[in-house]
Amino acid sequence: MKIYIAQLNPTVGALAANAELIRRAYAEGVGAGADVVLVPELAVTGYPPLDLLDREIFVDAALRTRDELAAMTGETTLIFGCITRSASWCGKPLHNAAIAARNGKVILEQHKSLLPTYDVFDEMRYFEPGRSVGVVEIAGVKAGIAICEDFWFDDEIFGIKIYCRNPIDEVARQGAQVILNISASPFNSGKRRSRYELFSRIATRYDVPLVYVNQVGGNDELLFDGSSIVIDAKGQTIFCAPAFEEHNALVQLQGSPCESVLSLEKDEEIGSALILGLRDYIRKCGFKDVVIGLSGGIDSAVTAAIAVEALGADHVTGIAMPSQFSSQGSIDDGRALAENLGIAFHVVPIAPIYQPYETAFNTLFGNETFDLTNENAQARIRGNILMAWSNRTGAMVVSTGNKSEMAVGYCTLYGDMAGGLALLGDVYKTMVYRVARWLNRNRVVIPESSITKAPSAELRPNQTDQDSLPPYEVLDGILKLYIEEWLEVDAIVAAGFDRELVLRVLKLVDANEFKRRQAAPTLRVSNKAFGSGRQMPIAQRWRRE
Repeated sequence: MKIYIAQLNPTVGALAANAELIRRAYAEGVGAGADVVLVPELAVTGYPPLDLLDREIFVDAALRTRDELAAMTGETTLIFGCITRSASWCGKPLHNAAIAARNGKVILEQHKSLLPTYDVFDEMRYFEPGRSVGVVEIAGVKAGIAICEDFWFDDEIFGIKIYCRNPIDEVARQGAQVILNISASPFNSGKRRSRYELFSRIATRYDVPLVYVNQVGGNDELLFDGSSIVIDAKGQTIFCAPAFEEHNALVQLQGSPCESVLSLEKDEEIGSALILGLRDYIRKCGFKDVVIGLSGGIDSAVTAAIAVEALGADHVTGIAMPSQFSSQGSIDDGRALAENLGIAFHVVPIAPIYQPYETAFNTLFGNETFDLTNENAQARIRGNILMAWSNRTGAMVVSTGNKSEMAVGYCTLYGDMAGGLALLGDVYKTMVYRVARWLNRNRVVIPESSITKAPSAELRPNQTDQDSLPPYEVLDGILKLYIEEWLEVDAIVAAGFDRELVLRVLKLVDANEFKRRQAAPTLRVSNKAFGSGRQMPIAQRWRRE
């Protein structure tokens, strides 16, 4: 069987554009001599379509697009993802479906059996699960069709049983000689390896080759890495598409093991994901340009460098906004970064703007105390300047705060949190440094002093982050165990951290939920990001002893 894998980048809601991607892939596959063209899950609507599925006008338009795609097929089979209506009188009105079409007709409509309702997924909100599976003959081969989560039943891998059904076992009993999986599987660091290990075990368990096509690109906070693969019945990967880019290829079910698809280091993997995510977020939201506040520090430097990689230097503007507390070194570092990147650069001193604020505060409060109120006022002035540039030019503000800061509330509402996207909001500070080194892999774009100097918000004299926070190596270790592994105090202490410090950090995380709820969207690169995948109450009274 010759299979044309189309690792596409659909846009949520862009039905006509997505259909054109599918038509083009089908034409290329036919031209290449493919027996079947395989495109990702919900490629017609884009994934995830969320509450667009509650609008009948959208559902009707998607179904018309589905029928038009099926009607244009010839002798080569096309398998693509779309919604379809449920025929049941009860339950949800829609199915997440794989449509197999040939010679202008639908020859199999396979409904997704396992609907994830954890982390960022909420498919049970919209879809009714499939109740049965079937096989379809393609070029004399019996092919079973699965959709994304239908592969993730394996309790032997995870040690738990999430679902009561195993659709792969069901399709194997029907004599499937190959299993084709269309997917929209979001990226997080480490997931690519998990996928390959899981799929290899499924292939060997059922002694059947697996073909997996995954969506690529960014849709809101979710990033999709592609990394489509073919695994033979022995569990060996014999085809591996590149990560983080569109890629189409004609593959067969026999072949030699390919080079490792897991060779990316974690910093390169995260850096590449952020570049793709920013590019798609800007493009799919209808923007062309971004503006970034350049403090001379590591976070804004990494943000700007990623923006240039994603959009090009002509589409990035940096604005330095020094106060009376800013060091000359920070201003010089911001300027050097802009020169290295070739971006537009402006300097707007905020001391003349801030002084009337301080006078007003002293009048209002009846004293001349300098405290957090004054520090936050500076951050909010900077946020206003960046938003003014956005209003005048149409550029999106990209905020620069990292996950470590967001976790403990070391950020200012309506100040440095202002923006249309928090690019580093799921990247711990220690990883920001690693990504900076990766960005400097070919030439120095981020000044060495931005990487090596002590991090500081520079909102008061001689300030450093470690005046208020533990060293980031320690802080990030605690945060990862609490946020991503859901460990509690005793377990975190047992991992080698001071109990009093752990209690303090966890209290900060819990107390700052209200800030994160108002933050700009971020790009998910970990297995537990702030956003839709972490739903914690704001007004709650749970307290640890």
